[in-house]
Amino acid sequence: MNLRLTKEQWAWASVRLYLGFTLFWAFLDKTFGLGFSTASSKSWLNGGSPTTGYLGFAASGPLKGFYNGLSGNTAVDVLFMLALFAIGLATLLGVGTKISGYTGALLMTLLYSTNPPFSAKSSTNPILDEHLIFLILFLAMTFVKPGRWLGLGEWWSNTKLVKRFPILE
Repeated sequence: MNLRLTKEQWAWASVRLYLGFTLFWAFLDKTFGLGFSTASSKSWLNGGSPTTGYLGFAASGPLKGFYNGLSGNTAVDVLFMLALFAIGLATLLGVGTKISGYTGALLMTLLYSTNPPFSAKSSTNPILDEHLIFLILFLAMTFVKPGRWLGLGEWWSNTKLVKRFPILE
């Protein structure tokens, strides 16, 4: 692995690692109840639902009822946890940058819509929150492909599988 990178490459590799770790950590905390945002007693392994608290009580705005209805649904729990795991791990490793970038942006769009800033429980900014910033960074990663730096992206893009199916790059 070449550690002689430009400042821009270090910056993009850092963004990729930060985003990947953010999602992968959320998966680990919700699965094992590490005590940060999820208590051990409410972990997924202990029968807790990773979506009940947030979708059931924190959702607000025009889609509140829709998200409240999805709260605690087993299929939604599995899809959410799969997204955190797959997008987080792929982004951390620097593989599948196109798919992880687009699906990461989609996940951030959905999370933004659960509690948009203009709703009653909004953040201090009436328009933007971190989900929109993460969305832009995920989309930008699909073009920059920072998995080549401090990641497995270069190796991954040269595999037979990716050569046959370039969307996996």
